[in-house]
Amino acid sequence: MLTLQDLLGQEKGNEAVEQLSRNLGANQTSVNSAIQMALPVILGGLARNASDPQGAQSLNSAIEQDHDGSLLDNLMGYLGGGVSQPQASRQTNGIGILDHIFGNKQTEIAKEVSQNTDLDMGQVAQLLITLAPIVMSYLGKQKQEQNLDSGGLSNWLGGQRQQIEQSPQGGFLNSILDRDGDGSSMDDLASMAVNYMKNRG
Repeated sequence: MLTLQDLLGQEKGNEAVEQLSRNLGANQTSVNSAIQMALPVILGGLARNASDPQGAQSLNSAIEQDHDGSLLDNLMGYLGGGVSQPQASRQTNGIGILDHIFGNKQTEIAKEVSQNTDLDMGQVAQLLITLAPIVMSYLGKQKQEQNLDSGGLSNWLGGQRQQIEQSPQGGFLNSILDRDGDGSSMDDLASMAVNYMKNRG
């Protein structure tokens, strides 16, 4: 099971789950379950995109430009909505990141996660949009710490995907990534998240 605690360490991961649960108005058990489905899919999607040299180079460039890992140093500020501009623009643009990773499969992924957890589609959309920049920042940190170039990044992500495929989420990951998406999910996911937050307010 891949959790935020795996990515961030126990204490920071627990704090992040607590804050996410507050943001979503959901209990921590449900949010944790959704995270354990969402994180492998985001990492698996990145691994798939980086499996060819052009995709790996594109991801490497995006990380070098926008994701130096500093988001994780101010994680609670980000989750609490306190990230300052202009840093917030590309570094925390979860919708843009998800569109690069999944294209028009995003709604399908949100639907699957929702059907397998107690969260509704709006909550899952919000969660995915929030998690995507965290995963990219985590990749940025790995890239720095291990001095990875585009090929190294591709290999590292490939190793992560192998581990995920051998875990309970493996079947879910492949069924989602192999499915054809249709329509424009970028707008769908954003509007689902916005409508959910409006309804809560």
